[in-house]
Amino acid sequence: MNRANSLLYRLIKTAGDYTFAVSFLVFASPLIVLLSIIIFLTGGWPVIYSQKRTGLNGQLFNIYKLRSLKHGISEGINLISDKHDPRITKVGRVMRKYRIDEIPNFINVLKGEMSVVGPRPEQRFYIDKIIQHEPRYNDLLKVKPGVTSWGEIKYGYASTVEQMAERLKYDLNYLEHRSLLFDLRIILLTVRTVLLGSGI
Repeated sequence: MNRANSLLYRLIKTAGDYTFAVSFLVFASPLIVLLSIIIFLTGGWPVIYSQKRTGLNGQLFNIYKLRSLKHGISEGINLISDKHDPRITKVGRVMRKYRIDEIPNFINVLKGEMSVVGPRPEQRFYIDKIIQHEPRYNDLLKVKPGVTSWGEIKYGYASTVEQMAERLKYDLNYLEHRSLLFDLRIILLTVRTVLLGSGI
């Protein structure tokens, strides 16, 4: 039996997700409060926004992030931004550099919609386009999306459908070889990315 499909793997991964999410949100709570105040003072409400993403088995859910785009823009749909996007605020640019705008993703982990490690969730609009390039994207919908992923570590942010299709190769590799040790490796590499500020 594939170790990634074993009951033990799934139980440990689920328990680890909830434990990590609770611990991290408690640890990061002062930073969340500070950033929320800064975002509000520099750009008003909302400080946290939600956007529809596609998760396990194609189910839609609201992903939560600290707002990094100018007021009134981030609530829209079908948005892709890169590091040169003028819609990103000064505070948002710093948050994205260190990927701390994604801290509220751990709320999604507690809700059971995401895992700490797994393919990053995309909007249905773009998934339909990616599948035209690479039908195997549907395989990613067989697992919970993640706060961090092998694709983000190895490829980084994707701002076009073509780049998303290219990053898919790494996420498919993760699906084939995923294990608790692989998840731990991705988490440690994510910590390095955050500390080095090598995000968007």
